[in-house]
Amino acid sequence: MTALIMLIDQIVSIYFWTLLAYIAINWLVVFKIVNPWQPFVRTAIHFLGRIHEPLMRLVRRYLPDLGGIDLSPIVLLLAIQFLRNLLVGFLTNGL
Repeated sequence: MTALIMLIDQIVSIYFWTLLAYIAINWLVVFKIVNPWQPFVRTAIHFLGRIHEPLMRLVRRYLPDLGGIDLSPIVLLLAIQFLRNLLVGFLTNGL
């Protein structure tokens, strides 16, 4: 059971870091530091968007509209950290 919890923790950790990469790439595109039409950037945005947008869309459904401010990545990052803390709690308490 410990191996399964550690595997889930690693998957959640990878999701966390790819979400940070998605946020960073989007900011770089918005501030015109990176050209979104370059093949590598376009591929990265498309790949990361397909992974993260379904959950972010779900979070956006419950958040109030704040105009141009999108709080869904922050809420998703907090939820990921909460999940990881739960998993670590299960590991340290021995289930």
